[in-house]
Amino acid sequence: MAPLVTYEVISQNTNLFLAFIIGIGFGWVLESSGFSSSRKLAGVFYGYDAVVLKVFFTAAVTAMIGLLFFSLFGWINLDLVYINPTYLTSAILGGVIMGLGFIMGGFCPGTSFCAASIGKIDAMVFMIGLFLGIFIFAEGYPVWEGIYKANFLGTPKLSESLGLSDGILAFLIIVAAAIMFWIAEWAEKKFPQPEY
Repeated sequence: MAPLVTYEVISQNTNLFLAFIIGIGFGWVLESSGFSSSRKLAGVFYGYDAVVLKVFFTAAVTAMIGLLFFSLFGWINLDLVYINPTYLTSAILGGVIMGLGFIMGGFCPGTSFCAASIGKIDAMVFMIGLFLGIFIFAEGYPVWEGIYKANFLGTPKLSESLGLSDGILAFLIIVAAAIMFWIAEWAEKKFPQPEY
């Protein structure tokens, strides 16, 4: 569940139970924040509602700063934090497919489950498409395995690739977030939410 929790402290069953409770809390926060609304989610692409962008950017920056401070205090070893291996071609293709699905359906996978749990039919249809895509990918994997594994870059850190320290990169990302928030505020005024 977290790098600070080991099975010597709590059992695996307790760990899974805590993950379940955190998952319920996360779903409640998504729903209470309006993230079960496909119009609100799609609003980020049309400029009239940047709440989703702000929330997820804030979460990323908060996690980044938290990890840096935990590392500074010796509470976590960043070298032990798992980094997904980078396959550039599949990352780009996956991002395009995910983005198109998000724009057309108004949901990402997590928010579709959130919306389906409160009975939204469009989210349930989106989930059917999600599971169909997973099935097609899994069953056809031998066909596109070469594409999936193309352009393997290992597990690079952005700070190392740019030749920057983790602290300088974090500062630059915070500045970028502040600029993005300003642009989002401008866009929300420029493209007001349509009336339904």
